[in-house]
Amino acid sequence: MTTWNLNGSKRHVLICNGSSCMRKGGEEVTQAIRDEINRLNIDAEIHTTRTRCNGRCKDACVVIVYPDGNWFKEITPELGRKMVQNHMQKNNGLIDSVLYEYDAEGFVKVSDTSVKGIEKPVKIGG
Repeated sequence: MTTWNLNGSKRHVLICNGSSCMRKGGEEVTQAIRDEINRLNIDAEIHTTRTRCNGRCKDACVVIVYPDGNWFKEITPELGRKMVQNHMQKNNGLIDSVLYEYDAEGFVKVSDTSVKGIEKPVKIGG
């Protein structure tokens, strides 16, 4: 198993490879993002990780970019390449694909066209 040295990495891209995302092109999105990173020779700046389900199946294929904390919906190989070409800048010029952004208050839903999702239960007296 590989252990990567992440010193100098500026972005961590989590690409959902859960079953719904895979049916919506998750493998192709993963390869497009990784190929574009290699093509631009920015491997040291952007680390990618395949994940299992991230719980937003109806928004497949989901890609999450940290440290920004942005969640992107309905990513295609073309949009994945565009994300990398824009060097993972805030929103990446993909505002229509931004599902959630992270700010001082936590995650904030950006897209009104995505599925609302199930509310997490609030623990009382925790």
